[in-house]
Amino acid sequence: MFPARLRPSDPDQLVAGRHLASAVPVVIICGVIPLALATSEGLAWLPLLAVGPALAAAQFGPYGVLRIGLLAVAVGAFLGTQGVEPMRTQAILLATPAAVSLASCGASALRRRRERVLADVRSVAEAAQNALLQPVPSRVGQFQVAVRYSAAAAEARVGGDLYALLPTPYGVRLIVGDVRGKGLPAVSTAALVLGVFREAAYDEPDLLDVVARIERSLSRNLTPDDFVTAVVAGYPSDGRMELVNCGHAPPLLIGESGVIAVEPSRPAPPLGLASLGGDLPSLQVVAFAGGDQLLLYTDGVIEARDRGREYFPLLERVPRHLCDEPSRTLASLHDELLTHVGGRLHDDAALLLLRKPVLGAVRAAADMPSASSA
Repeated sequence: MFPARLRPSDPDQLVAGRHLASAVPVVIICGVIPLALATSEGLAWLPLLAVGPALAAAQFGPYGVLRIGLLAVAVGAFLGTQGVEPMRTQAILLATPAAVSLASCGASALRRRRERVLADVRSVAEAAQNALLQPVPSRVGQFQVAVRYSAAAAEARVGGDLYALLPTPYGVRLIVGDVRGKGLPAVSTAALVLGVFREAAYDEPDLLDVVARIERSLSRNLTPDDFVTAVVAGYPSDGRMELVNCGHAPPLLIGESGVIAVEPSRPAPPLGLASLGGDLPSLQVVAFAGGDQLLLYTDGVIEARDRGREYFPLLERVPRHLCDEPSRTLASLHDELLTHVGGRLHDDAALLLLRKPVLGAVRAAADMPSASSA
């Protein structure tokens, strides 16, 4: 399952809007004709023809702009024949749309070149996303999984939030974290954390040793002001979920008792700050039976504010979206989050939902005959 991106909700409306915007330069040029013919100072309207090619530079390529410019000059020449002004005056007035058309052709060519560069940058960013935040399948081991991730920057593909989930010889293990800061330094730190986690999760039988390896790596590579908050979790045996919280927001355990925030029994500092003192990370064990779910998230979710500066009440909103499909749960929850902030997040936000299906329901679905075999 790939991280969800913010996409236009109605592509047909987007296409229709582009067609309408493309027609505006022609409408403006044609609109000058009745204005010029209806007034006694007809040639005074000719400079308005330059608006057409100027706007076309934002929509068309150089040849498209040139065609709009030729239309503007042709209309100006026609209107010039309707007046009594000297030829020299008409030529001076026509020079305005002609000069703007040539300048707009150059601007259009420059815009096209920058768009190609931006497309290359986006493709590299997407490749970086696939390498850093590897797609999570809808099933990992015996769990159903869903992920929603949104970078705060409109054109970004990756940010300072991180997540990973993988099966190991010691059960399914996962991490959700948040790097201090933004931009390329945060992405570099996230890549470091995920790389160490993926190696240590396979090598270390004890979850605390996985966290210790990440801490040692960060202590060698980060500056004193940098750190990473994270929750590392593992499912070593049936009915038992292990959690190690390093200064991160508490996960939400969803079960028969409702939605409960799993606060750490002994608060520990974020990863990268162990050398400054404080309690060492502790292992917390919670019961995790069939039908239970675990929601991990970053502070971009709970610190999202609406117009009234109110934080998003995640603990209150989760129950109304719960269902047996984690992808549907996160989709509706993410939509409500975007509605809360008015459509655009101002910080990176990641949500990872893990659900253990009820064993009896899974077997019943597997034993159910398919329609083709009926």
